[in-house]
This record gives sequence, C-alpha cells and structure tokens, in this order.
Amino acid sequence: MAINDVEHCETCEIHEDKIKQVSEHMPDEDELYDLAELFKIFGDSTRIRILYVLFESEVCVCDLAEMLHMNQSAISHQLKILKQAKLVTGRREGKSVIYSLADEHVRTIIDQGREHIEE
Repeated sequence: MAINDVEHCETCEIHEDKIKQVSEHMPDEDELYDLAELFKIFGDSTRIRILYVLFESEVCVCDLAEMLHMNQSAISHQLKILKQAKLVTGRREGKSVIYSLADEHVRTIIDQGREHIEE
C-alpha cells in the first residue's frame, strides 16, 4: 500500500494541546516494549490453543500433547514462553507437572480479542 493510498492531512498543522495531553499519559519506552512483547505471545496459534485448554482444566504436558496432537517437546517449549510471560503456572504433583492459567485476566484478553474479530 502506497502512502498516497492512505488518507492524510492536506496541510501540516500541529495541535500542541493534543500532543501535551497524550504525552502526559504515554507510558515510557520500557513499558511499551514490555507490552509489545506480551502481545507477541498471543501471536502464535499453538500458544492460544494451549490457553484454551487451560481455560477448561489444569493439565499436564502429556495431556496437552495428546489433545493438541503435538509432541511433548513442542508443548514444553510453548509452555516455557507462556510461563516466562507469567500467563501460566505449573506445580509438581508426583512425577507430573500440572499447568494452569496464572489468573483469569488471560481469559479476558482472549475473549476481548474474539469479540473484536467477530465485529
């Protein structure tokens, strides 16, 4: 898409009051970077599928691998990313590690994303 294909101002007029208002509420660069990294987590359909399973039940890697028709190594790799982002948590039960959502905010983010797609 060329720049001429996007609507833009015909003249350059800076609105200082709007710039000041937005600047006062804009997060710092580190926070914006962290937020962008978090949203990258949701950019992988395997991770979304894992989250959907965890919406319904706490499960181990073996169960996730079976449900998603993937090998345990691939599931473990995705769980590591989700754990680093603090979206899921794991606890040991005997020889198994049981995974669950870290909190319900994950479900809210996914639900809002689905609503946006459906519009």
